[in-house]
Amino acid sequence: MSTEQTVRSREFALRHRVAVGVAWLLVLLLGGVVAVLGLGRLDQSFTASGGPGHRANQAIQERYGNGAAVAPLVAVATWPAATDVRAPETAGRFASVVERAAGPGARTVSYTGTGDEGFLGADGRTVYALVYPGAGEPDLAGLTAVEEAAGTLRTGLRSALPEARVEVTGVLPLQHDSAVAGPGTVALAVKAACAIGLLVLLVLAFRSPLGALAPLLLAGVTAVGALVLVEAVAGFTEISFIVVYLVPVTALVLAVHRWAQPPETGARPAVAAGAAGAAACVALAFFPAAFLRSVGIAGLAVWVVGTAAALTLAPVLRSMAPRPRIGRAPVARPARRPFAAVGLALLVLLAGAATQLRVGNPEAHALVSSGPARDGLDRLTAAGVPSGVLNPLEVLVPEGADAEAVAARAARVPGVLLAAAPPAADWRRAGSAVVVVVPAEEPMTAAGAATVTALRSALAGETNAPGEANAPGGTRAPTLVGGSGVVDRDLVEGVYGLLLYAVPAAALAAFGVLAALTAAGAAFRAVIGALLAAAASAGALTVLWQWGPPDTGAVTGWVPLVVCAFAFCVSLDRSVASAAGGPSGAGPVAARVGALAVLAVGIGPQVELALLVSGFAMAAVLDAPAGRYRARPALSALPVPRSSPRLV
Repeated sequence: MSTEQTVRSREFALRHRVAVGVAWLLVLLLGGVVAVLGLGRLDQSFTASGGPGHRANQAIQERYGNGAAVAPLVAVATWPAATDVRAPETAGRFASVVERAAGPGARTVSYTGTGDEGFLGADGRTVYALVYPGAGEPDLAGLTAVEEAAGTLRTGLRSALPEARVEVTGVLPLQHDSAVAGPGTVALAVKAACAIGLLVLLVLAFRSPLGALAPLLLAGVTAVGALVLVEAVAGFTEISFIVVYLVPVTALVLAVHRWAQPPETGARPAVAAGAAGAAACVALAFFPAAFLRSVGIAGLAVWVVGTAAALTLAPVLRSMAPRPRIGRAPVARPARRPFAAVGLALLVLLAGAATQLRVGNPEAHALVSSGPARDGLDRLTAAGVPSGVLNPLEVLVPEGADAEAVAARAARVPGVLLAAAPPAADWRRAGSAVVVVVPAEEPMTAAGAATVTALRSALAGETNAPGEANAPGGTRAPTLVGGSGVVDRDLVEGVYGLLLYAVPAAALAAFGVLAALTAAGAAFRAVIGALLAAAASAGALTVLWQWGPPDTGAVTGWVPLVVCAFAFCVSLDRSVASAAGGPSGAGPVAARVGALAVLAVGIGPQVELALLVSGFAMAAVLDAPAGRYRARPALSALPVPRSSPRLV
């Protein structure tokens, strides 16, 4: 968009300020209602579609109605020392009580019926059973049903087995206990301090309460409008629920940063950054992975709505609020070069750490520190049962194949604790069967991932022989490896494997558009800086959570995608504005506002939320040192004729 056109858009908005204000108010109010009602359109499974594990889990879910991508509950019982846990009266009683307490439609498996001593603890007193509740799909409603089933199962077992110490654990109960624990007194105080600090920072930066509310209003209309657009697209293609986290935080930081720009020159860099960011997001949206498509479409919506708000609503708000007193970018001084060098070195080191990022659910011990589910986990590990039992694999054996032979072959795979083919009817339907495989290590660890790979290789030849049932024309029906243990593997292979192509495509698209609207050198620095900020944000997650005191072992698979997309967007916007000679303090103010906002909302004991919140906060803060070495006023110095045909 040319200088003349940006001036015309501002003048148009000011001439029709009432109509513009009413229109955006309707977007905020009516759009907010539509956005809330439309959340059900978003895919809530948080699983990577299209991979072999996903296809296996779909087949298991369709045929058996439970299990698959949903991790089972683990019922744990420790008997008095004199009890023989292998005796039929003890083992059989435990199995029957578990089956009754699990409710109708559930699948259960334990020592009884399989005879596999992998279901027994090394202490000789502890037994456990895997319970797949009758209801529960890999979405928010299904996971809630499983969490409720855990409480019912725990109550039923304790009532029926008063002489034993009974606990119920599992991935979902551990996450549930983390969520319901709530922040303590110290965390609440920190949240309140962050919220107050956010408001104080905005008032000090923008001189008045009205000046502080204006960027919040810009962020609100951008977030609501973007969510409405995303939900509309979700009616035609699969959009993940992760966009709910990406959209509002990105909208807030962009709004604060753009509100700080001078009204005379702020529109042009906003349009240039918006066009470049939109081009990068469009490139992401074309890749065949639901998470990448979701991030791309959500980012595109934020850029489009945010740029429209910057061109129309921002001038109206500026006419009513005092002008921000954030200083303009000073000329670079030699004294600042050491700080720029330190910041650049920090970003490079963190980007290197990103290469060691391991994606997947955090290890069980890091999910919650106390609660009934943690008690069950501690009882398992104290009895010598490895934590890999929380994420078992399920092998779908086709009609005509020998389930027992498949189980025997799986049991010989290194890293497998046990493999069993339960004979119960709940595990065999329409000629098929499900074999349960329990790995010794959790799947997000290197050893656990190696076990999954080895199991798939070992069972690759397990198919129907030509001419057998369910093999029309002599074709071979494959044995499918699914279960909650393969979800992380699918994410790595199906999503992160595409990043080798998606990231360069997005960067080239952004550079091409930005170079056409500004100068090639400024465009190159902006895109490289944005990529570096995104990589450094992933590295910060690695250092803090994998290597730091939390020791999660892995970072929830979709969190780095959302955090890196956020870092790329805000860094690109800041770079373009800085190159145009914008205020030097605008970026730090926006970074601090974003960090304080996410901390005020997200501080608490829930590990996955803490991962996301810390990632947003670190991405916002890291953009401040990144800006020290980027900005060379280029955009404002570029002559643009009043008749320029450059349009967005």
